[in-house]
Amino acid sequence: MRELHKNKTLVWTLFLAFAAVLLGVLKARTLVPPDEGRYAEMAREMFASGDWITTRLNGIKYFEKPPLQTWMNALTFEIFGLGDWQARLWTGLCGLLGVGLTGYTGMRVFGSRVGFYAGLVLASSLYWVICSQVNSVDMSLSGMMTIALCALLIAQRDEATPAQQRNWMLLCWAGMALSVLAKGLIGLVLPGGILVFYTLFSRDWKIWTRLHLVKGLLLFFLIAAPWFVLVGLKNPEQPRFFFIHEHFDRFLKKEHHREAAWYVFFVLLAVGSVPWVGVLVQSLVLGAKRALEPGRFKPRLMLLVWTAFIILFFTKSNSKLPGYIVPVFPAVALLIGNYLEGGTRRGRMLTAGLTALLGAGLLGFVPFMLKLARHPGEDVLYAAYQPWVLAAGLVLLIGGALAMLYTRQMQRDLTVLVLAVAGFAGVQLLLAGFEPIGQVRAGAGLLPAMKAAGAANPATRVYSVGIYEQSLTFYLGRPVTLVDYTDEFAFGLEQQPELGIPTIPAFLEQWRADAAAGKKSIAIVRPEFVAEFQRQGVPLRVVAGDARRTVIATR
Repeated sequence: MRELHKNKTLVWTLFLAFAAVLLGVLKARTLVPPDEGRYAEMAREMFASGDWITTRLNGIKYFEKPPLQTWMNALTFEIFGLGDWQARLWTGLCGLLGVGLTGYTGMRVFGSRVGFYAGLVLASSLYWVICSQVNSVDMSLSGMMTIALCALLIAQRDEATPAQQRNWMLLCWAGMALSVLAKGLIGLVLPGGILVFYTLFSRDWKIWTRLHLVKGLLLFFLIAAPWFVLVGLKNPEQPRFFFIHEHFDRFLKKEHHREAAWYVFFVLLAVGSVPWVGVLVQSLVLGAKRALEPGRFKPRLMLLVWTAFIILFFTKSNSKLPGYIVPVFPAVALLIGNYLEGGTRRGRMLTAGLTALLGAGLLGFVPFMLKLARHPGEDVLYAAYQPWVLAAGLVLLIGGALAMLYTRQMQRDLTVLVLAVAGFAGVQLLLAGFEPIGQVRAGAGLLPAMKAAGAANPATRVYSVGIYEQSLTFYLGRPVTLVDYTDEFAFGLEQQPELGIPTIPAFLEQWRADAAAGKKSIAIVRPEFVAEFQRQGVPLRVVAGDARRTVIATR
């Protein structure tokens, strides 16, 4: 039991079990707004329209992100049909790819035990697991950047043959190109900046001669450039908005109101590393001590620079969203894998103890969960969530206690395996139990009444007043007319103002006209609007509602 990493049958069994669970539970939850609903709806519209060049949301041109996520989701819909798990399949595959590549790279660069540990660490890290099961562009970017990182590490290792170096570097360039298609110039800026700082710290100036720049750049542009050319030709307004507004303005200005404290990404790094936070600092310190190891290429230094540069880059940005930090976790997992192989027993004991303590903390938190409800009547949702949190707490408590026992018995492989299983299982329980809350956030309970009132009929006009329900639009299978709402649609509505109604008085005029003409119309409104509309004598009837929104229809 002491050399589990050498048992190939066990390693493959663990990986296949991880894949089965990770992908199998993708259908267990409703698509939670905003991100899951947004990217599912963009893909549904692409799938329905057959236009794979111009990306749209709610029928409006939407150029905030490149198309890779939308392409892959639309392709999944094309193959498997519309649905929740289909909308999450691409991100699930990206998460799975990241774990497999990280484990393989650890084995090739550092040895089989480090590869075994690194794969387990990433497969159980809180943030990586959650993002692998959420339909968001951050995991799409992270999966592609993991290709670039791992291919670079394998290509540049000292024992790589010229053919291996060329082939892996071409894969690295392809990974960067796909990263650009996933989220824009960041897919090139981050690896480029990392390489510059690695060169300065390592003084390995010749690494630039080993990058296969000519072939690599040619491959990069063959993959990344065609869509940008085609979308720019069809939509001349896209290049300036995408390259200037969505990159430089977002990084330098505060107009998006996504500011956060300077230390937010350091906190997210620690939280996202659970259950391995007990060895996080030690792993970074050990990596720094071994960073200038003998040899031409210094992989631990590359991992440190990768982690530090991404965190500091986004720390400097005026736009700070939690998903920005996801690409660091494969590098962190490799550093933790190195520490778990050669670090002290005290570090493993601390990690196991903190995992058990986290489990105990969740158990203690369960009685107070009802206070999380922010809307009337939603305390019952958190009451239904309590058993799942309780189960997750027990799993982490028992897993941490077992890991402490195995650490005392000097069973290093078994300690890491138990912690990984506990961490992964705990996250799955927390995600699965969230479904009742997710349904309310998505407005899924309103769908039967809305469809009975004719919302799914293309002849029925559907308005969204003062709000935009990202997931509800996907489940309705049709766009809605926005009223007194711009937000992320500001640029698109400038190009297509006819697709929205700018003010509520203009909407009420249209609504009365619909009612007078006998046309079926439905509107999703904020609950406080209904009484005001009734006071003004607006002809309406309440179709359905909850604490977050109300659905009305013409009489």
